[in-house]
Amino acid sequence: MQIVRVEDAIGNVLCHDITKIIPGEFKGQAFKKGHIITEEDIPDLLKLGKEHLYVWEMRKGFLHENDAGMRLAQAVAGQGLSLTEPAEGKVNLIAEHDGMFAVNEEFLTQINMIEEIVVATRNNSRPVKKGDKVAAVRVVPLLIDEEKIEMIETLTKHIEVAAVKPFHPYKVGIITTGSEVYHGRIEDKFGPVVKSKVEGFNCQVIDHILVPDDAEKIAQAVKVLQAKGAEMVLTTGGMSVDPDDVTPSGIRKAGARLVTYGAPVLPGAMLMVAYLGKMPILGLPGCVMYHKTTVFDLVLPLVLTGQTVTRPMIVKLGMGGLCLECDVCQYPACSFGTGA
Repeated sequence: MQIVRVEDAIGNVLCHDITKIIPGEFKGQAFKKGHIITEEDIPDLLKLGKEHLYVWEMRKGFLHENDAGMRLAQAVAGQGLSLTEPAEGKVNLIAEHDGMFAVNEEFLTQINMIEEIVVATRNNSRPVKKGDKVAAVRVVPLLIDEEKIEMIETLTKHIEVAAVKPFHPYKVGIITTGSEVYHGRIEDKFGPVVKSKVEGFNCQVIDHILVPDDAEKIAQAVKVLQAKGAEMVLTTGGMSVDPDDVTPSGIRKAGARLVTYGAPVLPGAMLMVAYLGKMPILGLPGCVMYHKTTVFDLVLPLVLTGQTVTRPMIVKLGMGGLCLECDVCQYPACSFGTGA
């Protein structure tokens, strides 16, 4: 930082805000810290009584915070993200469409380990809406060594640090199990909840089959839905350890490959994930019927972005897998499922 005459400041970076005051009319910033002085600025600065300024000299090999911020944002941003114009070195990353925000946590950590670099994001694997701010970047000083930005550009050349993955509108089949529902003793209140959730992601429910607590009939229903073109099957009921709860057995009898039966998530511990060929089958625990947010809300976006769900992915949900059951649910703006 150095003091220079206003007339000699052209091309240098202003190190402090300059306030303009018009009594009774205006008081605010005329020039912001970080502004690069131009020849056209000189008359205005002199009118404000400024004959000398604190400036940084622009030197070869260094970048202004705005230029550095934009290049940093471009290096970090992947699919489904647009960038705002830099303001005081900060650039926001905005979701271009509804989808799931995804972060490469390993590379994010490597980038933030570089001194004077800041990349802040939302939690990983969270559903977001078009127009949501999902990340912001900036550099700490007014001028930064260009080599640091080049290092990040090289690091991210072939990977996406942050992206919004679009949801695919799946064709969904629902199987409601339970002899009490099948025989009409009680009304099915589970199926409508699940139907509403998937339709909220623009999915189409192609059929909803009611079956008793019979493993063979459950297996037949799975195969019927697959033959009808279902791209995902959801089963409701029969997931506990009671002797009449045979839904897991029915899913296995259909020939499905079991990924996991059980998840370190509350509510939602009795989740089952299986695949019949490439078609995912989710056995949903009873809590999905009466809790606003459960393990289903964590796993469904993974499936709808085309990811194959694995047991390690489910296990990772344990970090943040305890829902606090707030009086007013704030999900996804909360800690639930942050381990994903």
